Amino acid sequence: MNSTMAYDGHCAEIVTQTGLLASCLREEDADLTATVPSCPDWNLAQLLHHLGEAHRWVEEIVRTRADRPPPDTALRVLPRDTTESPAEVADWLTEGAALLAATLRATNPDSRLWTPFPSGSPRFFARRMAHETVIHRADAALALGADFTVGQPVAVDALDEWMALGSLPEMFDFHPDRRALLGPGRTLHFHATDTPPDAAADWLVDLTGDTLAWRRAQEPAAVSVHGPLTDLLLLIYGRVPADRATFEITGDAELLEFWLARVQFG
Repeated sequence: MNSTMAYDGHCAEIVTQTGLLASCLREEDADLTATVPSCPDWNLAQLLHHLGEAHRWVEEIVRTRADRPPPDTALRVLPRDTTESPAEVADWLTEGAALLAATLRATNPDSRLWTPFPSGSPRFFARRMAHETVIHRADAALALGADFTVGQPVAVDALDEWMALGSLPEMFDFHPDRRALLGPGRTLHFHATDTPPDAAADWLVDLTGDTLAWRRAQEPAAVSVHGPLTDLLLLIYGRVPADRATFEITGDAELLEFWLARVQFG
C-alpha cells in the first residue's frame, strides 16, 4: 500500500502521538477507571495498556523478523483494575513507543517478516502503529473530555491507510457481511472542508463493482459528507456519529449509515 508519508515519518509519529497522549494523561490527572465511549467495553486503563502492549508486540515482531505472530494475550486480555497512577502509565507508554520507533529505524524497512495483511515488511507496521496510536489518542481524549486534533499530513495518510486496508479482498474472508455493501449506484464521497486544494482531501468510496474500492477524487456520489478533516477521520473510524453538527450530509444518508455500520475496525 503506497503511503503519502515516509517510513521515518511514521516512526516519528509513533513517538509524537504517544507523547501527546502521555501529556494529556498528566495534564488531565486522568481517571483510569473512566469508560471509553468509543470503545465501551474498555475503561481508560485497558485502552492504554492495549496500546502499550501493541507497541511492544510489534517491536518483538520487527526485532526478531518473526515469520509468525507471537502470542498477543497481553494486548487482548486487559484487567479493568490498576494500581498505577496516570503518570506511571504515561511513562510506560512513552517508553514502549520509543523502543518500537528505535527498532523500526534500526531495521531495513523492506525486510521480510510476518504481517497480518499483505506487505510482509516493517513498512506495514510503522504505518499501522502510527495511526493506531493516533486513533487511540482520540479514544483517550473522548474518555477525558479533552480536545483532539491531528495534523493534516497524518490525518490524510491515516484515512488513506484506512481506505486501503478496508478495500483488501481478504476483508470479505474476515467479514463476509460486507458483501452486502455492494450494489448499483452505491458511492460515497468525503470532503475535508479545512484543507487547501493541493491536499486533495477527497475520498470516493465505490461499492458498485465486485469489490470494495476507493480513490482520491472529488466526484458526484449517492451521498456526500463535508466536514473538518479531523472530524472525518473520527467519523470513518467510528469514533463520532454522523449527526455531529460539523458535518454537512447531502444525498442518501441511509447508505452512509449502512456503510459505517459495517466497515468499522481499529
